Amino acid sequence: MARWQPDAPGRLAAAALDLFEERGYENTTVIEIAERAGLTKSTFFRYFPDKREVLFGGGEIAGLLAEEIAAAPSSAGPLDAVAHALDALGREFFTGDRREFSARRQAVLAANPGLWEREARKRTDLADSMIEALERRGVPGLAARVAARLGALAWEIAYDQWISASDEFGALARQALAEVRAAGADCCS
Repeated sequence: MARWQPDAPGRLAAAALDLFEERGYENTTVIEIAERAGLTKSTFFRYFPDKREVLFGGGEIAGLLAEEIAAAPSSAGPLDAVAHALDALGREFFTGDRREFSARRQAVLAANPGLWEREARKRTDLADSMIEALERRGVPGLAARVAARLGALAWEIAYDQWISASDEFGALARQALAEVRAAGADCCS
């Protein structure tokens, strides 16, 4: 593969995933990932600080969630703004062409307990991003935290279903958010 081809981060992520499946996460080096992608080690480090991060990407998802919460209609309440953002996430990020990669990624994570902490941190970062975006919309702190945490739970449920189903992420996220809302109402009544 020529070095000038586009999407170096995507090529590195695909190469890493292939190698992690073939050799195991612990037995794969950054140099091997870069070589498999047809790139150099320095190119790898231009995009990722270490081999662990190649599985987690940048802050694309958190950034998109924040942007879409801001773009939600002004009449939307906190959970509706989160739902708007989850819909956009499904349209722009969790598309059918990414499902196989995501399922393979989850299998690598599941097989490597050392990566679980980073995955948990990523999920916390998503919730924090939603909290900040909701607060910028004028949602009071506690309401923003509750809505964001419920949204993060809905995201997690939807993501786990999406990687093994053929349904669209947005529909799964809306269903999960409705179920989370209902469960919250049941707990508090």
